[in-house]
Amino acid sequence: MPPKGGSTKLSPMRLPPLPKLRVRRPNQADANPCLTLMSSVLTCWASSGYTAAGCAALETQLRACMDTPRPKTVKKNTINYHLSRMYPNIVGPRKRK
Repeated sequence: MPPKGGSTKLSPMRLPPLPKLRVRRPNQADANPCLTLMSSVLTCWASSGYTAAGCAALETQLRACMDTPRPKTVKKNTINYHLSRMYPNIVGPRKRK
């Protein structure tokens, strides 16, 4: 219960003065799946020589990975567009200088 004589009305939450709302890096790029295979092949070549027969399996796996088609471009995240569009409604009117 509120104290006697006190208001039951809640005060609105105010945001700190920000020049803009923005989410950093909303579109995180996926790591290249062939990167680990390539480092394994390079490590194998460095340790046992370029023409080593033990590296052949890794080389074929790397070639198969590189030959697979890349997925189509993923739609870009629109969170920053919507934040910049809605920011004036959240902050409210500003005083002119």
